[in-house]
Order: sequence, then structure tokens, then C-alpha cells
Amino acid sequence: MKKSFKQWVGVGTTVVMAATVAAGCGNTASETPQPSAQAGTSATANAKPYAGKTISLVTANHPWAEAIKPLLPDFEKETGIKVNVESFFEDQLTQKLTVQFTSGSATPDVFMYRPLQEGKLFYKNGWVQPLDDFAQKAKDYDFSDFTKSAIGSTTVDAKLAGIPIITEQEILYYRKDLLQKAGIAVPKTLDELTAAVKKLHDPKNEMYGFVARGQRSPLVTQVSSFLYSEGADFTTGDKASINTPEALKAFTTYGTLLKDYAPPGVLNMSWPQAFAIFAQGKVAFLTDANSLYQNATDPTKSKISDQVGFAVFPGGKAGSKPYSITSWGLAMNAKSANKEATWAFIQWATSKDVVLKTQQKGNPGARVSVWDKAEGTTGFPAELVPVIKESAKTGVDHDRPTVISVGEARDAVGEIVQRIMTGETNLQPVADKANQALQTIIDKDKSR
Repeated sequence: MKKSFKQWVGVGTTVVMAATVAAGCGNTASETPQPSAQAGTSATANAKPYAGKTISLVTANHPWAEAIKPLLPDFEKETGIKVNVESFFEDQLTQKLTVQFTSGSATPDVFMYRPLQEGKLFYKNGWVQPLDDFAQKAKDYDFSDFTKSAIGSTTVDAKLAGIPIITEQEILYYRKDLLQKAGIAVPKTLDELTAAVKKLHDPKNEMYGFVARGQRSPLVTQVSSFLYSEGADFTTGDKASINTPEALKAFTTYGTLLKDYAPPGVLNMSWPQAFAIFAQGKVAFLTDANSLYQNATDPTKSKISDQVGFAVFPGGKAGSKPYSITSWGLAMNAKSANKEATWAFIQWATSKDVVLKTQQKGNPGARVSVWDKAEGTTGFPAELVPVIKESAKTGVDHDRPTVISVGEARDAVGEIVQRIMTGETNLQPVADKANQALQTIIDKDKSR
């Protein structure tokens, strides 16, 4: 740890003093401090470049936070930075950050956030410090090692608003024993998936062909992969595009699978309910996030733990294009008085060495080199690893409309799918109305 840390910290005493003065002048997001690219000539081998500095870190109650906390003493010893940590439940975290940032608080210095849920709002309000110069100029950081889709999730208006720490892709879960018994190959296309679902659907014996999220807002992230794989998206440029023929085909596929082949009550299911009934052994196929796999494979939760298969999301007209996103990132408070020290923490926490350690605890990171190491995949089932790697290569960097009013946008999209699930056959007017609602949200964003 000590050697690798000093390879990247590369900051001399003179540079640190200059950075401290700059930070004291109240830099804002538009006044980006220049990160140190290489070691200063006055640094000594044992120098602690930020001795006496204290930064505040706010995290979600998340496994990544639990994995990083035991490593903090190493960081503090090498840098001289004291890290004060607070943790909150997700909704509490968002509320706390919003209140503090609205009041202009300089704390926390660094925080966990959900890029696709809060990223655009936080960035547009000037609450986060763009990290482009820091990341590109940091010595031995190897910013290009992060997957393109993960960085896409944390980029707002062509600016790097945060650094990825947790990634996620949509995959296909299936019952290996059922497919083997029926002589069905693992579906590689959406048409093959539909055919297999029909064949295995046997509701009289409490066996259902397919399950996924059916609640209006939660389903949006999961239908996104159907959308992309048919060559569609929520928006095209700054125009809503959820009423195109390709979009309607994707929504119809997802909605029909749930209407005709899912267990009763699917309209009210989010991921806990969908995984629960799959784990009970009553469903053949499930599409959802790879990060939730333990809900299907943990013997204490699942009756079919040893029969769960994983596959890349089935392809549509445009091929297999699952979402591949950053579900959690680290961001810097634009009003932090300790920007250089805060970046030192972010750089350390997302360095190859530390990502390896947090990923070994089951936290899927965004660095390609870590996934390519055998020791980097020990926290995941062997059959899941190639699925994750392939999904990251072909995936799309968002799983919902990238707008400020995310909740409203999800409701608009979800309405289309739920209408299909309840038997609506004249879909175009429904989609046109939803598309206009989404366009209104997009236009409102422009005026903020």
C-alpha cells in the first residue's frame, strides 16, 4: 500500500502550500484548482504532503463504504489527512446533501452519490466540482482504465462530475435445470427469450415463464435494455423519443412478457418481489441488475441457488445493448476548502490497488484492469464474471432518462408499459402523450 500510494500522490511541499492558498480563496466549480501532475523537487521520501488536513466523507449505508472504512488508516498514515466519516440510508443521504448544499455548506468535502438519480441536479446547481483536470493530470492514475460507459454515467454536459465506484449491468437470470430438461439453449435474442418463456410457462403447476419489475417507476431502469437493444432510447439529442416504432416494440415485448407469462401481482413488483419469487423456484427467467445476484444464489434466500444461470442480455434489432452504468460514484463539494486533499482521497479510493480490494469484497468497480485480474474477480461467481465483462463492453451509460426531474420522467415512461400490462392495445396515443410529458420535463430542465 505504501509504495503504490507514493507512486500516485506525487505532490511536493511547495505545490501543496500553493494549493492550500488557492483553496482558501474559495474556489467554485468554475474556478478549477490545478492538480499536481508530478512530484515537486522539495518533497522527501517520508513527507506527508497534507499533514494536519481533515476532510469529511459522507457515504451511503452500502457495502462499498464498509469495505473502504478499514482501509482508511493506511491512507491517513501516508498522507497525514484525517478522514471523518458519516453514513446514512440512501434517502437520508440525498436529503442531507441537498440541505447542506442549498445552504452553501463547505462540507462534506467528498460524498457518495447516485449519478443517474442526482447527478444532473447536483451539477446544474453548482454543487459538485468538475474533476476533469484532476483525473487527466493525476500521475499514475490511468484514467483511461475506467470503462467508457461508467464514465459516461458520471459525465454531465461534457464535464466529469464524479468518479465511478460501483457499476451495474442488466443481465438475464435463468434456471439451468429447466432449460436442460426442456432442451432449450440459453436465449441470445429477445425472440429466443420469448419463445423459451412460452415453452416453460406452466401456471397450472405454479411455474411462470418470466418475471421482472412491474411497478411503474422501478420498471423503467429494466425496460431500458429492451429499448436500447431495439435501437431506441428515451431521448434523441434534446428530444423525447419514447413514441417511436422501435421504442414501442421494446415496451411491447417487456409489457407482454409480464402480462402473459409473469406471476400474479407483477404490477406491484419491484426487484425484491421479483427476485423473491424467482428464488422460490417458480419462474424460469428473470431480467434485472447483476448487482442483485446474491438474492438468487444465496442458499439462505434461494431454493434454487445451485441452478441459477447468468447470461448477457438478449439482443434485439440493434444487438445486445444492456445498460452498463455507474450506480454509485464519489463527488467533490464545489465549495470544499480542501480540494487538493479531497482529490487525494478520491484518487486513492478509486486507484487500481484500492478498487482491487473493494472489488474482492463483492463491490463491482469500473476499472478494466481489475476485472482482467483473476484476484479481482474472487468476489463474484465464476460464471457471472464473463457476463459482467461482456456487458460492460457493449452497454449503454444510462438506465433512465437523463433529466433533473428523474421521478417525473420515470413515471411518464412507466405508464406506457403498465398500460400494456393491463391490456391496452391502442398504444400509440398512450406513447404520444407520455412522449409529450417527457418533452415538457426536458424543456423545463433547459430553463433551470
